[in-house]
Amino acid sequence: MCKNPAMCATRHRVAVLARDGVLPLELGLVHQLFGTARSPEGDVLYDVRTCAPAPAPVSVRTDADFTLRVEHGPELLAEADTVVIPGSHDPDATETTGELSPPLAEALGRITPGTRIASVCTGAFVLAAAGLLDGRRATTHWLSAEEFRRRHPAVELDPDVLYTDSGDVLTAAGEAAGIDLCLHMIRGDHGAAVANDVARRTVVPPHREGGQAQYVSLPGPADQPHGAATAQAREWALERLDRPLTLADLAARASMSTRTFTRRFRREVGVSPGRWLLQRRVERARQLLERTDLPVERIATAVGFGTAVSLRQHLRATLGVSPSAYRGTFRGAGLRAGSDGTADTGGTPERSAEPARE
Repeated sequence: MCKNPAMCATRHRVAVLARDGVLPLELGLVHQLFGTARSPEGDVLYDVRTCAPAPAPVSVRTDADFTLRVEHGPELLAEADTVVIPGSHDPDATETTGELSPPLAEALGRITPGTRIASVCTGAFVLAAAGLLDGRRATTHWLSAEEFRRRHPAVELDPDVLYTDSGDVLTAAGEAAGIDLCLHMIRGDHGAAVANDVARRTVVPPHREGGQAQYVSLPGPADQPHGAATAQAREWALERLDRPLTLADLAARASMSTRTFTRRFRREVGVSPGRWLLQRRVERARQLLERTDLPVERIATAVGFGTAVSLRQHLRATLGVSPSAYRGTFRGAGLRAGSDGTADTGGTPERSAEPARE
């Protein structure tokens, strides 16, 4: 309970809407981040409460092995300055049906105009089903991007970013991106110093470089058709990523003209030969950055980019981060550097020119 009603009345009111199947981490991170925000004088800046679409008190299932007892119903949404909608793994949820249930639609109808509304992960499906994202830029978890596009073509989906901000409507890509979004909102409300303090308390970076692309595994050889006409050429190329490879080289390996090879390659793989080769080189560079201590210059040579400058350009264009930033994020702390500069994983040292094997 609030010990100082006058002070509590000035706090920014955040309502977190919990539906059946709610992801506990997404629900909890909103409370953790907004709940720890303090002014320079130490005053609590947000009043964070959880509500359900049904009248309270009510039990809400989570996607874990426990339920939540929620003490507030949808009436809380009418009082909120910010509403946050986490994702849900319930089979009857909006993420699956693409439509709002009558209780959820009625609950969202209580939100007053001008209220800031944010979603975390697949909670964006709720905003889209409510028509709040039509014509707007939004994001959701990359695994749900295709389903989202199919159900909500009027939304300008950007699956490469961690979060989007359209002013009064915001979306976050996934659970961890919900942290980025909450810090972004706190930073906009109260400045960088307050947001940085929250980040330190939570032991998370106040800002992450890049977008979702750096967390998505590119389609690998196992995902591509191997009984196809271009399969042998692809296998051959994967063993020579460190060498200059041209379209003519690949076509000759398949005993085809470049025109025929390009047409069949695109039909079988879904992208052009040049695009596929770039993806494979980037993916191989990611593996070497994650698993070895090789210098960036050696990695650039090993994957066929030639120079460190070229590798940096391709990684930033594809993943949105530099090689050093990517390695800092994904390098295993337990990996030890061997005497030859490769990673010591307790087995055979990884060779820099080894082809990509996803």
